[in-house]
Amino acid sequence: MKILKFGGTSVANAENIKRVLSIVKERSKTTKIGVVVSAFGGMTNMLLDTLRLAAKQSLDYEQGFGTMEHKHLSVIKDLFPVTEQSSILGKIKGELNELETLLQGAYLIGEATTQLTDKIMSYGELLSSFIITEYFKSEGLDAALKSGRELITTDENFGKATVDFKATNARCADYFANTANQITVIPGFIAASQKGKATTLGRGGSDYSAAILAGATKSEILEIWTDVSGMFTANPKLVRQAKCLSHISYEEAMELSHFGAKVLYPPTIQPVLAQGIPIAIKNTFFPDDEGTLITKNTNGTDKTVRGISHIGGITVLALEGPGMIGIPGISKRFFETLSQEHISVVMITQASSEHSICIGISDDDAQRALNAVNTAFEYEMASKKIKPVVIENNLAIIALVGDNMKSHQGLSGKMFSTLGKNNVNIRAIAQGASERNISAVIGKGDVKKALNSLHEEFFEENIKQLNLFVMGVGNVGGRFLNQIEQQRGYLKKELQLAIRVIGLSNSKRMVFDENGIALDAWQNELEQGQQADTIKFFETVKKLNFRNSIFVDNTASKAISDSYTSYLANSIAVVTCNKIACSSAYEDYHNLKQLVKKYDAPFLFETNVGAGLPIIDTLKHLIVSGDKVHKIQAVLSGSLNFVFNNFNDNTSFHDVVMEAMEKGYTEPDPTIDLSGIDVMRKILILARESGYHMELSDIENESFLPEESLRADSNDAFFSSLKKYEADFQKRYQRATKKDCKLKYVAELENGKAKVGLREIPAGHDFYNLEGSDNIVLFFTERYPDQPLIIKGAGAGADVTASGIFADIIRIGNF
Repeated sequence: MKILKFGGTSVANAENIKRVLSIVKERSKTTKIGVVVSAFGGMTNMLLDTLRLAAKQSLDYEQGFGTMEHKHLSVIKDLFPVTEQSSILGKIKGELNELETLLQGAYLIGEATTQLTDKIMSYGELLSSFIITEYFKSEGLDAALKSGRELITTDENFGKATVDFKATNARCADYFANTANQITVIPGFIAASQKGKATTLGRGGSDYSAAILAGATKSEILEIWTDVSGMFTANPKLVRQAKCLSHISYEEAMELSHFGAKVLYPPTIQPVLAQGIPIAIKNTFFPDDEGTLITKNTNGTDKTVRGISHIGGITVLALEGPGMIGIPGISKRFFETLSQEHISVVMITQASSEHSICIGISDDDAQRALNAVNTAFEYEMASKKIKPVVIENNLAIIALVGDNMKSHQGLSGKMFSTLGKNNVNIRAIAQGASERNISAVIGKGDVKKALNSLHEEFFEENIKQLNLFVMGVGNVGGRFLNQIEQQRGYLKKELQLAIRVIGLSNSKRMVFDENGIALDAWQNELEQGQQADTIKFFETVKKLNFRNSIFVDNTASKAISDSYTSYLANSIAVVTCNKIACSSAYEDYHNLKQLVKKYDAPFLFETNVGAGLPIIDTLKHLIVSGDKVHKIQAVLSGSLNFVFNNFNDNTSFHDVVMEAMEKGYTEPDPTIDLSGIDVMRKILILARESGYHMELSDIENESFLPEESLRADSNDAFFSSLKKYEADFQKRYQRATKKDCKLKYVAELENGKAKVGLREIPAGHDFYNLEGSDNIVLFFTERYPDQPLIIKGAGAGADVTASGIFADIIRIGNF
């Protein structure tokens, strides 16, 4: 004997019912089977909505009834030849007439009692089971219909009746022992009291019906056929990397189903547990998939966490006060009060001081619970012994589940550390005495992030996914995206990093894709995006709430640098080549550093100094290892080094600067580079990272540009001024050449004082042979007092700057 249960999606339409026929036909070849069916997909909700409309005396209920009628009649016409439809349509129309009469009754009296609700709600299964049975028979199967009301006996707790297992088991055993039919179709969800009144087993009751029948008949297996291929490590709709669990224990299945794994209705397991009857979760649409087998044990698997699940729509209710400490009976009164209101408690946690009790309940029960508890403890609250009840709603419970969790240390720490790193605030924590479950209450908006973060930590073989939101896709940004696309395979294979770009923006358009923007066609996607808006960009990043989110700023915009505080305060990492934030007022710089500590959000800006050179990273390591910087000498402008390496008596200063700009070595406004402002910002950043409290105004700037060039209000005006003062630039060059020196724009920091300016560098100096657009930094420290630590290499250009940003992303990935 086998029991097969088919859910609403499995019997949603004629095409799906034909799939069910194929499965049932195959299973019935070797043994008798009981086939428990749900109402057609969506029908139970439709019945409930229509009844509510009728009870509100809204004539809209008639439209709902008409939709349901059309649905059933259409399925019949799609399943049966015209010559066979008459008797079936007659029976269904008769049932529908009775249903319409009941709805009219609810409309006339303006209410729906629980007993009437049970009777109306049962029509979904009554209609579907009859149609399916007749279809099986028409296709030559030896099938018969048996009402669940004749097999399952309950009390009269309408809406969610309690089963009388003694009477039910006797009826089921007797029927299946004596039936001659190979296939018996039973409507799920519905039952009857000893007096014959229609009852239901609660939402999800079709699973429960099947389990009751399996237990009563001591079936060899209970098969639950649904629209997914088993129970997964997490909800596959929320976690794309979720994997099907091939084999789990009853206890693990109960925990997962209790905490929201909707594949299985929680009470289903209990009737088969005592009999040791295995449960198979199978996919109607992919019947050859392995699915999930649920048994007494899982053959010694060494897996600790087997699944991650959650329940939404949770309210936390807290009872606390000094009058609770050491007073017997408080907990008893508290839970009795909730029980009397028929309020189910999902989770309980109590402080060891007995000062407070915190519970999780359904949002739907929150107001009733609040009123009931405040009334029950009215005296204690009036005398200030207990505080008025506090509730917090819009929450969810997330749970780690696994039989072997109790034998492994550190799982709680790993769980909470992972949530904390991703800015998931925990409101309450509970762990069962069996240590098979660790639960935490979190905000419902954090569920997807929490599930994905935990799944990545416990199931994904250390593959860490980084979600990028990139602002600025010009010269540097475009190269950066190309580098990600080029290295994607290598990063996953060698570093276990998976990088997705979720959002892109330039000054005109922005685009988001939760599944990742295709980097081989990002330009097209961006062109078709919405109008750019930096505030809306941040709000979207925040709303998407992805784990391991990183905001990447490839611009030189102050407005965008001002937004870093918002990102960091939401635990969103920031990577930038924009120097404005770290060279702005010291108070702002210090605030960013404090936000990094407070919200555990990385803020990396290696490319602020030296493009792709590891200058800031090296300096940080010197400082944290206890070294102290005494002096820094550096050529920090790749653009200026390019200019003075190529400027001579055969070229004009104007032409060399123009060439540097065309090669992307300068900022869009070249005045920023040639005025020394860019170098001032860089030495300021190095000074601050060395521990000095300095402002930009503290740095002495010995500018080589004429005042007219510095005051130019456009690039055209700037380049015109360079032509005008060409003779002055040539004189500066000739003077250095006569001394066998080269011109270099040098930044210096010594004893807390900094300055920048054009210097004549003699032969033999470390700066003398610095070529092209290279940068060089000399660190004189306590450990390197005479022979400095030298970092030298390309310090300008889109490719090297992009690679520096990329390197910062990798640093965060390895964090």
